[in-house]
Amino acid sequence: MTNNILQQKFDTPFQTPPFELIKEDNYLPAFKELINSSKEQINKIVESPEIPDFYNTIVALETSGSQLGIVSHIFFNLNHAETNEEIQTIAREVSPLLTEYSNDIWLNDKLFSKVKQVYEHQNKNELTSEQVQLLEESYKGFVRKGALLEGDSREHYREITTELSKLTLQFGENLLSETNDYQLHLSNKEELDGLPDGILEAAAALAKSQDKEGWIFTLQFPSYVPFMKYAENRELRRQMYMAYSKRGNNDNEHDNKELIKKIVSLRVQKAKLLGYASHAHFVLEEHMALNPEKVNGFLSELLDASLEVAKSDVKEVELFANDNGLEGDLQRWDYPYYSEKLKAEKYGLDDEATRPYFQLKMVEQGVLGLATKLYGLSFRENNNISVYHDEVKTYEVFDEDGTFLSVFYVDYHPRTTKQGGAWMTSFREQHRDGQGDVRPHVSIVCNFTRPTDNKPSLLTFNEVQTFLHEFGHALHGMLSNVIYESLSGTNVYRDFVELPSQIMENWGTQKEWLKDVGVHYQTDEVIPDELIQKIIDSENYQSGYATVRQLSFGMNDMAWHSLIEPFEGDVITFEQESMKATELFPPVEGTAFSTGFAHIFDGGYAAGYYGYKWAEVLDADAFEAFKENGIFDKETATRFRNEILEKGGTAHPMTLYKKFRGHEPSIEPLLKRSGLKK
Repeated sequence: MTNNILQQKFDTPFQTPPFELIKEDNYLPAFKELINSSKEQINKIVESPEIPDFYNTIVALETSGSQLGIVSHIFFNLNHAETNEEIQTIAREVSPLLTEYSNDIWLNDKLFSKVKQVYEHQNKNELTSEQVQLLEESYKGFVRKGALLEGDSREHYREITTELSKLTLQFGENLLSETNDYQLHLSNKEELDGLPDGILEAAAALAKSQDKEGWIFTLQFPSYVPFMKYAENRELRRQMYMAYSKRGNNDNEHDNKELIKKIVSLRVQKAKLLGYASHAHFVLEEHMALNPEKVNGFLSELLDASLEVAKSDVKEVELFANDNGLEGDLQRWDYPYYSEKLKAEKYGLDDEATRPYFQLKMVEQGVLGLATKLYGLSFRENNNISVYHDEVKTYEVFDEDGTFLSVFYVDYHPRTTKQGGAWMTSFREQHRDGQGDVRPHVSIVCNFTRPTDNKPSLLTFNEVQTFLHEFGHALHGMLSNVIYESLSGTNVYRDFVELPSQIMENWGTQKEWLKDVGVHYQTDEVIPDELIQKIIDSENYQSGYATVRQLSFGMNDMAWHSLIEPFEGDVITFEQESMKATELFPPVEGTAFSTGFAHIFDGGYAAGYYGYKWAEVLDADAFEAFKENGIFDKETATRFRNEILEKGGTAHPMTLYKKFRGHEPSIEPLLKRSGLKK
């Protein structure tokens, strides 16, 4: 019996990770031992004298390495949400080991021969539709991971995948370091003109925590975004913008340009080895869009619909800025500031007008309450479940009939040990084993505005929408109701995975829901109808600009991953060319976008970032069903749950969507919602 806690069954509520017992030096020995034991499980499948069938081969393969999977979830989630130098060092050693382990499975000729035999000879009429899906995904998984390669090509594939695991990890570490390394420390009060009291209080608290006088502003979103929107000092806005936009492009030890060149080149080589023209062709074969031509056509269609509106949006801000004292051209560091002022003038609305009504505690109640209204879920906080940081809260989630559904972790605020942005993840995914339904452990990780000594955490409206978005992903994980783990929850096509998250954002502009969450933190006054109407009226403010900006990210991604030869050019020049059609401002010397684009270089969105806009088409069309029947209609919600949220990847996304909606999605609702079509 091992003494390593990571190699034991967790004697905890719902078998959740016992974080307080896990030490950094547990990880590496556990990974090595569990890789070995998982290899033994694979070897049993390979050496079995039985005739290969669905259960002794496909299911046995699906369930192998389960404890290794649990430890991997724990470790890599912490590496994103609560990392340190020791964890990062372990990650650099472990990632290649896991890649080698995976390659030893996918490139095992005997194992693939058995999988192929089942794939070709199994009577599919004897299987359920989910089992057929697992069989097909298992076979495709081997082919797409090199099982058909031979000789030198096979070894080259091993080398490429191992190197990629190291490079993408390094990209993320560099970006976190660049974000943490910059601070704007101010001591002159006159330089703070325009900044709201809450932002100043947070900046003063940060300075005090570092035993410094004055105010400290950082590149983390709750600090950076309001600074850019409200700071009257144009030069300081420029400094902040340059620091943020040069991350990974400072020609120092954290520079990401060479990493990008290596990553995209290795992805090209890998795609070529597997018989694809580019990495995009390889990736999109397993997406709803199917191929780069369809993606590029989709992006172009949206660009055609939005570009003139976007130009008009920017011109409107520029004219306003000139009328309000701006000398010279409107620059990128001016746009957020004057755009926010124009919004306040047009609608009587800015982030600071709504922020007092969006206390995190009340927003949380409203978001969880929305799941109660729609799906009958209930949430019970449980302080006995171990957490990886004392800011993390945990809930038990129950269905309407009292059935336990999930453990739910929430981690709200920025730390230097946490990557930027917001995401949903899991420590355990739903599936069924011999003992019954194994329920998931789901987590959302955010970087919301921190509370201060005098104020609770007060969210911007954008942060409220982010909460809804990530909670939609969480519901996809929590409500999963499938048999096989590899098909459960969010294990779906990348351009479909954003539907459950983005549809939740629609409730954020509905009066009935805003009345539930909008309560003034000092007076307990419910958010007034007049302010709600301003939120609704301003929903499409600068929507052309926002659309084109998002399209530029997708076009950048597609350009990098449509390369058909290794890249030897200049990263900045290539980037500017890829985004030229969407540019609304002149380029700024020294800045880069790609060097901070973690989604595609340290995440799962390579050749898939367009999926956010693709899924907007789906969510706008899907929300029409709720508007037709009532935004809290239980019958519509039940259908969405039964046909989308519970099904995971057990069927093709379009099949699931049409079962819910009755037809394929139309782009019209998105164009209308975005104000791009009257």
